[in-house]
Amino acid sequence: MSLAAHLTELRRRFIIALVALVVAGIVAFFLTDFIIWAMTEPIRMVAEQRGMEDKVGLMYQTVTGPFDMRLRIAFAVGFLLSAPVWIWQVWAFLMPGLTRKEIRYTVGFVSAAIPLFFAGVYVGWWVMPHIVEIMATFTPEGAANWFDSKYYYDFVFKLLLVVGVSFVVPVFLVALNLAGVMTGRAIIKGWRVAVIVAVVFAGLATPAADVVSMLLLAGILIVLFFAAAGLSMLFDRRRAKRAVLDGLQ
Repeated sequence: MSLAAHLTELRRRFIIALVALVVAGIVAFFLTDFIIWAMTEPIRMVAEQRGMEDKVGLMYQTVTGPFDMRLRIAFAVGFLLSAPVWIWQVWAFLMPGLTRKEIRYTVGFVSAAIPLFFAGVYVGWWVMPHIVEIMATFTPEGAANWFDSKYYYDFVFKLLLVVGVSFVVPVFLVALNLAGVMTGRAIIKGWRVAVIVAVVFAGLATPAADVVSMLLLAGILIVLFFAAAGLSMLFDRRRAKRAVLDGLQ
């Protein structure tokens, strides 16, 4: 294909992905009531526990605040709902230039990364209420907890995104191993650094007072790291056996 043909193909697939994103965003907009209700459940729990329903809640500081929050939620959820379409468009555009081996590796990477990402999002969603509840316990007597809607939205979605991405990091380690950039032995040698990074990350992602959530998140990340290292060492062993067999032939 000529450069002009490549650009035309890129524009066509971009338009398809954009239309899917817009349609999914419109659908997600009608789900924002349920999403906001689920997001603010920890706030209602704090209000009930402290018996301060009139002093705990979500606060909008601008006239357009409620609408802006719905738009941001609709875009984020629409982006996730339309993921199968825009991922396929990216894949279909790149696939003609990939070898059969690269296609197999890419399929394996995506098949492992997507479930791990959503597993991380689920863990982040599980941890989030505990963070809100524990942080509310430090509010002094007589004070009120009015959560700014914009900040609260950023807190929830950034937490979900960061924890989700952290669950995908081991897949990148395996991908580097398959690409020949890093051996399984080199990965396992860095286990001390990996443990420290996992604990520090879990400590930053969860409040200092919530030790259980921190240890749980750190434990999951450490298990995923050792699983990636073990899988990489298995791939190295298979490649070594294949090399020996090829040398004997």
